[in-house]
Amino acid sequence: MPRFLTGLVDDAAVFPPGSASLPDALAAHVRHRASWYADLVGPLLVPASALPDLARLLDASEGNSAARLDVGVIGDVPLDRLGEAHAAADPRLRVRQVEAAVARRGEDPLPGLAELTALAAGHPDLDVYAEIPLAWGLLNALDVLAERRRAGTRIAAKFRTGGLAAELFPTPGELAAVVCACRDRELPFKLTAGLHHATRHLDPETGFTHHGFVNVLAAVRAAAEGAGVKAVAEVLTRTDPRPLLQQVEPGRDETRPLWVGFGSCSVQEPLTDLIRLGLVDGGGLR
Repeated sequence: MPRFLTGLVDDAAVFPPGSASLPDALAAHVRHRASWYADLVGPLLVPASALPDLARLLDASEGNSAARLDVGVIGDVPLDRLGEAHAAADPRLRVRQVEAAVARRGEDPLPGLAELTALAAGHPDLDVYAEIPLAWGLLNALDVLAERRRAGTRIAAKFRTGGLAAELFPTPGELAAVVCACRDRELPFKLTAGLHHATRHLDPETGFTHHGFVNVLAAVRAAAEGAGVKAVAEVLTRTDPRPLLQQVEPGRDETRPLWVGFGSCSVQEPLTDLIRLGLVDGGGLR
């Protein structure tokens, strides 16, 4: 696995639109972790409220590779209870990260961000991601995150790039502005939703135009090299993979600049596209 793809795809199988059952998601994740493409895959993402159920599934799988499991916890409980969920997690669950929305669209993100920052400060072993709406208050929230990170708190940003409604898909200009804002603040970020495929495309079933994860790879590389919002947005609009591949190929042996990765309810779909584009050697499939 090229270095710039390591840990790119967190396994969000239990979340929409895939919505796999927890037992099915666990079984598939164990297979991913044992596969030739394991380095592509990050932790299994589960709701905080599902941690006890996941521990019970581990009880039924003692003696196999599921007995120790890296997980990322998605906050579906109030922010002040996230710390309790982490503390009560089964010791066989290695909680690597906690992710939570700090506000709804149109709300001030700063109060929720203050709560999540306190959680991060109290759990220095965790990577904490604050999901911030691409709306009013965004830049102030990024300033606060950057300040807390410079002070040593392991907290970073998370943005939604899709979902079950059209308004959850940012325009190329909006996403480019966020990428450049994080670049300017040296602030790592995650993305979630809508990034199943490599290049920008129209989903014929929903009518939504999705961002491509290789577009994002090329965009963050362009931003790291000093490109402005307009140039980064242009990269995000491309549907032809060839110029995107020319941009990302030189960085194959480097770590991704600032972009931590993205959650996807499918691991196979991104993997298939990477093989099709020649970014990953698919020989392991034979």
